[in-house]
Amino acid sequence: MSATSPSDFSTCDFCDTHKGDATGAFRVLPPMFRSFGGVGRFAGPVSTVKCHEDNTLVKAAVDSPGEGRVLVVDGGGSLRRALVGGNLAAAAARNGWAGIVVDGCVRDVAELNATAVGIRALALMPLPTEKRSEGQRDVAVQIQGVWVRPGDWLYADADGIVVSATSLTA
Repeated sequence: MSATSPSDFSTCDFCDTHKGDATGAFRVLPPMFRSFGGVGRFAGPVSTVKCHEDNTLVKAAVDSPGEGRVLVVDGGGSLRRALVGGNLAAAAARNGWAGIVVDGCVRDVAELNATAVGIRALALMPLPTEKRSEGQRDVAVQIQGVWVRPGDWLYADADGIVVSATSLTA
């Protein structure tokens, strides 16, 4: 699966088209995420990690082939530890991940901005995680109250982040 190219979509256009959706197939994440990484617009099918202040599974994910997917990390909104830093962002770019969305913090902002991957996160925090090998991979997660499931499609641009049960672009 390949990521949608940056010129193929607008989250505003998606919202205009799907604003009346009552099925839950189209969802919009709250405007709490800051943009990091060297790619401002990204999209792809979702893979998830659920973890709390332990990025062991995040590292395992970005070290695997991304195949144009977007890694959605449910860090529980914790602002106490950074779940993604420069090394993990570089691994994600190297392994073909389109983007990473972190419901939590990131660090190494200069390194993040130099990578060819889109990154959204709540905030910066220089403190790294503890490594306890805890968490879950490819499970349904709630990101700021919005359900995101493996296989959903995520689209992020300067206006926001939307999630759909199916691809919104041909």
